[in-house]
Amino acid sequence: MKKVTLFPFFFLMIIIVSCEEGKEHIAPAINDRDSVSTMVTYGVNTLISDSGIIKYKIVTEQWEVNQIRQPSRWIFEKGLFLEQFDLALNVQSYIQCDTAYYYDVMKLWELHGRVKILTKNGLRFSSEELYWDERKHEIYSNKYSHLITPDKELHGNRFRSDERMTKYSVKYTKGYFDRGDIGKSPRDNMSKQQADSSRHYGRQSAMPKRINKNSKP
Repeated sequence: MKKVTLFPFFFLMIIIVSCEEGKEHIAPAINDRDSVSTMVTYGVNTLISDSGIIKYKIVTEQWEVNQIRQPSRWIFEKGLFLEQFDLALNVQSYIQCDTAYYYDVMKLWELHGRVKILTKNGLRFSSEELYWDERKHEIYSNKYSHLITPDKELHGNRFRSDERMTKYSVKYTKGYFDRGDIGKSPRDNMSKQQADSSRHYGRQSAMPKRINKNSKP
């Protein structure tokens, strides 16, 4: 099976160098190239296909590619939104965040600020930070994370998962419950015998009546 990454396309950079005889420019050259991006694209809203089938959609206000900074990176300072489609172009999953960096040499994604994920299995994830290591096929976060699946909910401060988010763990868990238990009282989970026993032992005894010895029979 052909492996498809989130961005299966390349950039074509065209550099035009011209020489001109004449008066020499006296303006000083810009030497601080560390902050200069190789490419800056605004208003990106594009579809990505594989073998002629549309698979992904990318939306971002600003996309920078900086190969001079170390490590080299793609920069999405104004947010990133990714959608994945099935064959009928229905949305299967999505990823969104306020800021994203992709270190192309390290094959590492770094997402920050209101990170939200929906997988095709119905898992919903939210955090303020998320990393995706493509080399190790691992997704992780060391900040508070919130997961909701069709049958449970998890809160924790350390999240680890495979890149498909089908096998995951949450450490320092703050909460867990089955959705089927929401709205039920503890008595709903008791058997009839347990409930009857609870009512029996929970019933208060009658208050004793005070007898007046001076009263006539």
